[in-house]
Amino acid sequence: MVVNNTQSVADRYREFSEQQASGVSPAYAELTARISEDQDFCAHIAALPPGNKQQPNLLLAAVRHLGGPYEQWAAFRDWTLTHWDAVREVMLARFTQTNEPARCATLLPLLATLPQPLALIEVGASAGLCLHPDRYAYRYNDGAVLGSSPVTFDCRTEGPAPLPTVLPDIAWRAGIDLNPLDPTDEEDVRWLQSLIWPGQAERPGRLLAAIEAVRTAPSPRIVRGDLVDALPALAAEAPADAALVVFHTAVLTYLPLARREEFAALVRELPGHWISNEHHTVLPWLDAPAPDDEHLLTLALDERAVAFTAPHGQSLHWFDPAADRPAADRPA
Repeated sequence: MVVNNTQSVADRYREFSEQQASGVSPAYAELTARISEDQDFCAHIAALPPGNKQQPNLLLAAVRHLGGPYEQWAAFRDWTLTHWDAVREVMLARFTQTNEPARCATLLPLLATLPQPLALIEVGASAGLCLHPDRYAYRYNDGAVLGSSPVTFDCRTEGPAPLPTVLPDIAWRAGIDLNPLDPTDEEDVRWLQSLIWPGQAERPGRLLAAIEAVRTAPSPRIVRGDLVDALPALAAEAPADAALVVFHTAVLTYLPLARREEFAALVRELPGHWISNEHHTVLPWLDAPAPDDEHLLTLALDERAVAFTAPHGQSLHWFDPAADRPAADRPA
């Protein structure tokens, strides 16, 4: 029923405000809390296709993409409902495809320890910026900079993280996305900028610097399609003399559990390695503790959790190997 769907939307936006935006983006925490209390606003959202098209991130990014206000609730509400047809059109055409290249700083310690060279496949690749970890520079704990690039990603670490001393050797790279973005297309770049939450002032410039860093590199092949359906054929294209690495960050959260289990079963059958960097609730069969900070992600190699990571690559909390445990039972 529409009424029930409206209440579901209200609950979703309240949860987003309290669990995701609170302490990260005051503007978004305020807006989504207010939306959750506004039955008319929730009814507009409830009329959209259920699931991912009703996401708070998608709505907020669509308003910003169209130049709408987002700092004051009254102005946001009036503008958004007045321009609802345009907002709805963007929400139906676009996806939440945050492409945060600084996440490479938390992936690099694993990539650098694997047999080289690597053949990378990123599922949920967006504009493919995380497929170029060898094109960026890194600085861990205010130490020496590793690499030479127009952009340097700073990452603080805790615990015995195997900090890299060389960049990975990448022989081949490809990605999968439902709606690939082009980092050379002005509208796609504007959409990526719109997905960055207000209050994170350093990220827009960092994104543009990363795009500049990969501008002269050969573009990886990004396949348009579903990550389960498209993965087998794409993996078969990887060169046999390179170690295949399938990886993703904050992507599987958008899939229902049954589809995540299908994906896991598929990746286990592939040769090579699987790096996941997701919220601890996304792959519930991993043997990993819940972080004290719900915003942190759990980094795992071949389904063995190794660290907590900040969602935008700013920190890496490596687990004590003395506390290492065998993997939990996995779904068939």
